[in-house]
Amino acid sequence: MNTFYTIAFSILSFTLLSAQESQFTRQDSLRGSITPERAWWDLTYYHLDIAVDPDQKTISGKNTIHYKVLKEHNIMQIDLQPPLKIEKVLQDNKELKVTSEGNAHFITLSTAQKENSKNVIEVYYSGKPREAVRAPWDGGISWKKDQNGKHFVASSCQGLGASVWWPNKDHMYDEVDSLLISVNVPSTLMNVSNGRLRKTEEHDNNTKTFHWFVSNPINNYGVNINIGDYVHFGEQYEGEKGKLDMDYYVLKDNLEKAKKQFKDAPKMMKAFEHWFGPYPFYEDSFKLVEVPYLGMEHQSSVTYGNKYINGYLGNDLSGSGWGLKFDFIIIHESGHEWFANNITYKDAADMWIHEGFTAYSESLFLDYHYGKKAAAEYVIGTRKKIQNDSPIIGTYNVNNEGSGDMYLKGSNMLHTLRQLIEDDEKWRSILRGLNSTFYHKTVTTKQIEDYISKETNIDLTQFFDQYLRTIKVPVLEYNFKDGKLKYRYNNIVDQFDMPVRLFIDGNPEWVQPNANWQTKDFKGNKLTVDPNFYVNVKEL
Repeated sequence: MNTFYTIAFSILSFTLLSAQESQFTRQDSLRGSITPERAWWDLTYYHLDIAVDPDQKTISGKNTIHYKVLKEHNIMQIDLQPPLKIEKVLQDNKELKVTSEGNAHFITLSTAQKENSKNVIEVYYSGKPREAVRAPWDGGISWKKDQNGKHFVASSCQGLGASVWWPNKDHMYDEVDSLLISVNVPSTLMNVSNGRLRKTEEHDNNTKTFHWFVSNPINNYGVNINIGDYVHFGEQYEGEKGKLDMDYYVLKDNLEKAKKQFKDAPKMMKAFEHWFGPYPFYEDSFKLVEVPYLGMEHQSSVTYGNKYINGYLGNDLSGSGWGLKFDFIIIHESGHEWFANNITYKDAADMWIHEGFTAYSESLFLDYHYGKKAAAEYVIGTRKKIQNDSPIIGTYNVNNEGSGDMYLKGSNMLHTLRQLIEDDEKWRSILRGLNSTFYHKTVTTKQIEDYISKETNIDLTQFFDQYLRTIKVPVLEYNFKDGKLKYRYNNIVDQFDMPVRLFIDGNPEWVQPNANWQTKDFKGNKLTVDPNFYVNVKEL
């Protein structure tokens, strides 16, 4: 199956071969944990000021890092992956000592770091960054050319880490409060990054520098550069918080195709503001930017490479027909603006928060525009691709993502949860409440679980344990004869007793199975289990 999710499964799952903590390396811990050299300071501002030379495939420049001291310490961890090299680090115009251990670089600060003080360092670097092998899953920098032979360059680095192309505090728990990205490129090209374009500078050496400012907190892998022979068009969307600028940057030869295909963008915004609440980054606008790979959820600069056709490169992932009603990349990657960019996981082990909710957003898009039946058929149709090879949640503190099932199993888990709530407006209020309660925050799975349990007034402990922490799919075993139903769950965690809806002669009935056999009398002859519940069914 040459599809988005199949490829994602294979890329996300290969690390599971080393699922035992003893098999993780020190580099994994340095990347994936809040080390003492990270914990003592809080990011406040980046100015990433770089020159990109597409002919030489090099990046050079500096990142100016502003931070607040939370407690006194004098060693700071900054991450940068080879073959890029740190040339020097300055504070107060003094060069600092740098000790490197793989991708982690430990900077000894000579000035006293007093609690609550605000300080700045400048990290100079250069080199040829890792070239993307199969972006966005095996990321880095994509050095491509368009059909006219002009350079077409883009970054993608989820999982791999933003430190593959620029020096930063490469852990998700600490988002920078705001960011200026200054990118110098050949004058025949344009760079598009996150946020709003503040100004463009022309230089005597046939280059231009594009200055993009992000006024909202942003996670590190959400920062991007996109360089090409772009043309621009756009529109204003009347949203929940007023006028939202929606801007589109595409290769000039694709302008007419983009004007037609990108009509899905305002449709997306209408559906997702309904379900999730206001777009989280009005101040920074919304952009779709064409890139030489499939696409990625870069904050306020969503990248697009779906060849201007519906579905996933023309394929319906659900097999239901509904997947061809929308452009998969526009809908899926834009859904991440709420779940990934607004609500961001603290640890890669909780990546399901990004992917489960966003995979489910595809169904909610259909729900809004085509109705509840279409939405259900779509999400149920994706179920056949769930592998149940390992749990959705990975290993903490070592930058380890869980199974690729986080997409479709996560989506089907949420669809099942919607059935338990029954009231669709209540479900909508929970999704919107998540985005307001955790607005611009990094979160843990426990916080998400606790919030939903509180809002539903249902103890969902075993529900989440079953679907997030095991590979078991509940099996509803039953026998229905002469109006008497005998039923129980098998293949479940201890105390799992999720209610499930049945249809007896077409009439809805609820039962609450557990591990023990129960019996109940019903009037009728034919029983079916509601397929909206992600359970396997075994008739005895």
